[in-house]
Amino acid sequence: MTSQWVFPDRVFDGATLRDSMAMQYQHGRIVGLRSVGAVPLDAQKVQIAGTVSPGFVDLQVNGGGGVLLNDNPTLDGMRAIIQAHRQFGTVAVMPTVITDTHDVMAAAADAAIKANGELGFVGLHIEGPHISQTRRGTHGAQFIRPLDGSTIAVVAKLARAGISTMITVAPEAATSAQIAELAGLGAVVSLGHTDATSQQVTAAFAAGATCATHLFNAMSQMLNRSPGTVGAVINSQAYAGIICDGRHVADEMVGLAIRARPVSGRMFLVSDAMPTVGGPDAFELYGDTIMLKDGQLVNSEGSLAGAHITMAQSVQRLVSVVGVERETALQMAITVPAHVIKQPALADVLGRSIDDLLVLGEDCTVIATLGDLLSASDDVIANKAP
Repeated sequence: MTSQWVFPDRVFDGATLRDSMAMQYQHGRIVGLRSVGAVPLDAQKVQIAGTVSPGFVDLQVNGGGGVLLNDNPTLDGMRAIIQAHRQFGTVAVMPTVITDTHDVMAAAADAAIKANGELGFVGLHIEGPHISQTRRGTHGAQFIRPLDGSTIAVVAKLARAGISTMITVAPEAATSAQIAELAGLGAVVSLGHTDATSQQVTAAFAAGATCATHLFNAMSQMLNRSPGTVGAVINSQAYAGIICDGRHVADEMVGLAIRARPVSGRMFLVSDAMPTVGGPDAFELYGDTIMLKDGQLVNSEGSLAGAHITMAQSVQRLVSVVGVERETALQMAITVPAHVIKQPALADVLGRSIDDLLVLGEDCTVIATLGDLLSASDDVIANKAP
């Protein structure tokens, strides 16, 4: 059988952008990656204009397609959210349940267990309720409480089922022993919605926390004599998610944080997306109507209430506005989050379905999936390499 090969302009292999590479595909999956000159002469060749890359990985997705996970903590709810984001190039989603009752958290955990193995599902993010009242943002004040055994039991249940779990806590709402216990269960303990001092944050990292939730937002800020949570996170080797929509964090501060980290490969993009992504321009949260106004989501208090942005738009902004190199931007949207949840295969092209690979334009816009282009008509792709 004649081998089938794709000749894109370049390939992002999860680590670097590579020119003059060809990808062998068979039965809808990539089975080989080699230099153009090493492709067999009798191979069937397809040229693709653009960069082939793994799809985006988003570890903080509150909703999409008109569905908020808190309001629909079911398998169907997760499917709807995942599908809404897939149309924009995000092929790996960690649905996020925010501060609520224990029953809502438990229902989301049960749905996550049912979703295990489903297309696009990569785990559950539990953001709150063990956070700071002072830095709660749009999270419901009535549900905020210290970390307790019931939540640890939920995380343990997820661990037994093999579900990747991230849990956002404030250091002042959890003891070092509790953080260590969560980390010991395999959960990614992320610090966020916190008014902690830099010393408290450093102690939490020492206890087992390895991440920070939406850097700069809902956390104590960095001042000249008080580094706060922001300063402690930037100075650490912990991972940190960040929202790049030009509203939650100034573009200049996004660039500063990326440059200031003591080690590379620790910053990653999150959308913090709400139901308006792929859905209507309003939804209910804690009985309050959240409206999309001038590109941002606000509650009745005028506070930001999640984000209305996709990972694809975030990558484009990183490149075109913040000035980050395309390779670094793709690492932040794919490679780093994949490593945060210890699923490095999400950043690989080998072995991947062609439907999970994107074709990106020069400005990192999503043209299509590789699967779509390979099944398209001859006026979209050429059937011979140059």
